[in-house]
Amino acid sequence: MDKNALYYGDNLDVLRRHIKDDSIDLVYLDPPFNSAQNYNVLFQEQDGSRAAAQIKAFTDTWIWDQGADRAYREVVESGGKISQALQGLRMFLGQTNMLAYLAMMAPRLIELRRVMKPTASIYLHCDPTASHYLKMLMDAIFGPENYQSEIVWKRTNTHSDSKRWADVSDSILFYSKTDNFTWNPLFVPYSNVHIESKYRFNDGDGKKYQLSDMTSPSPRPNMMYEWKGHPSPPNGWRYSLETMTELDRQKRIWYPDTTAKRPRLKRYLDEMPGALFGTVWTDIAPLNSRAQERLGYPTQKPEALLARIINASSNEGDVVLDPFCGCGTTIAASQKLNRQWIGIDITHIAISLIKTRLLDTYGQDIVKTYKVIGEPTTLPDAINLAADDKYQFQWWALGLVGARPMEQKNGADGGIDGRL
Repeated sequence: MDKNALYYGDNLDVLRRHIKDDSIDLVYLDPPFNSAQNYNVLFQEQDGSRAAAQIKAFTDTWIWDQGADRAYREVVESGGKISQALQGLRMFLGQTNMLAYLAMMAPRLIELRRVMKPTASIYLHCDPTASHYLKMLMDAIFGPENYQSEIVWKRTNTHSDSKRWADVSDSILFYSKTDNFTWNPLFVPYSNVHIESKYRFNDGDGKKYQLSDMTSPSPRPNMMYEWKGHPSPPNGWRYSLETMTELDRQKRIWYPDTTAKRPRLKRYLDEMPGALFGTVWTDIAPLNSRAQERLGYPTQKPEALLARIINASSNEGDVVLDPFCGCGTTIAASQKLNRQWIGIDITHIAISLIKTRLLDTYGQDIVKTYKVIGEPTTLPDAINLAADDKYQFQWWALGLVGARPMEQKNGADGGIDGRL
């Protein structure tokens, strides 16, 4: 791929028609959640009203109807573990909206696995309401052996759930295509409590260190030797005689005052990368109403969240795919981190928002670095779009003049569709 791309259309169709096998290095998707929350699958505003920019795309997506039944049967008839998993889910969920959600997600996850390189990973951002069902689908498609982690992201500080624990987190399911996946470990600085309890020593120069065992954890006959009057440990030393000599020259070995105790290795605090990030992320705050990057998109995620995922599971120049790209946070983070990117969305408002977002950040030159597929390119195309869906036409037209869509509801808009 030599150019970044935005696709307008159903992501299942786009994946099948346009995205090649084994071509993607990292997938992040944040599909509409099938939950009872106010910012749910219908992308309602948090006051309960449905935003026109969102509702049109997904009003009927997760309802059990002929489309959901058709998607279900397509997956079942394809056979394999995913067929068995979906049939099992139907047995106890019944023909519900939740099953419709899973039936529509299954073929998309199958296609996403197809386009992923053997070294690729996928992060599925979801609500705890559906995460356990989605994990069953992911296990069936990617294999339980390729499940890596479930990340819990604290997305809000408070929630008014009077009869249960406050619902303040999202789940992010992390899978790889194979066991040979790209992984760049990320670290967080040690806490003061950890430093004070572990790095208690210094040589008078202010450099703190902790003492580490120098014995081998398993028998190593070739590492059994006496060292400066200290007999060999039962399993031998962890280091060769040559390495021990070099460590001693660098004054990296601490010696006890008796040969009855063993020497230990000095590990200096300023040489340690910190603690490896865990699976509970509480340090990335959700976007508040005054956040500079906020675009008014109800489900917008912070760029910092995507940056962490992209840094950990891809390298510069890699291709990042977001099949539900919304307002383009994945794309913005990928561009900033020198990754190639592909975004897919079924609404013209999403495509328009992303184009405006890139233009605002990088200026006019950015337009030359990506292509847009699926938008009207001729007058008949535009006329057909206007006849088919006046709102989609409105949002597409706003993008032509670099205007930002108004955050509004279906119905009268006072003649204002957007602002420059």
